[in-house]
Amino acid sequence: MTEAGTEAVTLNAVSKVYGKGSSAVAALREVSIGLPKGGFTAVMGPSGSGKSTFLHCAAGLDRPTSGSVRLAGTELAGLKEDKLTELRRQRVGFVFQAFNLVPSLTVEQNVTLPFRLARTRADRARLAEVLARVGLADRAAHRPAQLSGGQQQRVAIARALVTGPEVVFADEPTGALDTMTARDVLRLLRETVDDLGQTVVMVTHDPVAASYADTVLFLADGRIADSLTAPDAGTVAERMTTLGAYA
Repeated sequence: MTEAGTEAVTLNAVSKVYGKGSSAVAALREVSIGLPKGGFTAVMGPSGSGKSTFLHCAAGLDRPTSGSVRLAGTELAGLKEDKLTELRRQRVGFVFQAFNLVPSLTVEQNVTLPFRLARTRADRARLAEVLARVGLADRAAHRPAQLSGGQQQRVAIARALVTGPEVVFADEPTGALDTMTARDVLRLLRETVDDLGQTVVMVTHDPVAASYADTVLFLADGRIADSLTAPDAGTVAERMTTLGAYA
């Protein structure tokens, strides 16, 4: 655990069980971890290790069976669904492997969608700043079909950043991209941490992607099996092999 007050997300003895009785499957088992503010944390593990469940519980997309999650200074356990939705919309950003853009909307309209959903107005200066940061200032009027895959993911990152979230959760953000485009997207995520003090939590299966993070958490059988600070791709790949991920 990091010191109290310096954590963007805190999981305390979080377990998640799907199903009941003999068919019950434990996706997470008593996971306790604090993810630091202004840090870039990658989460890795073999298929079925609990990576996505970890992200969904940490981000308030799914409720744990037991244990507690504190996100952006708020305890999630007691929140009703509408308050949880509000917290996710205002204080959390999401980037997924599927870019999840609305085809009929322009880049600008996709980026400002969180404001439209909240029935508030986007700050124009903030919008311009975010579009410039992701390299899409000259694409604001384009629609997703007119953009490359890498540009579409940049739109998704801009949408995640525009509300000034306390945490950005990224689930396999480079999974649908070629190697060179993926590295551009990873550099962009890295820059948001270094330049903006953004907190990023990224689930990935790719050791190269994980090497952009400050810390890598390795999950196995629903538990945190190990962690690695200042990772490089070779060390991450070697550690994944010992977890049985690449056997």
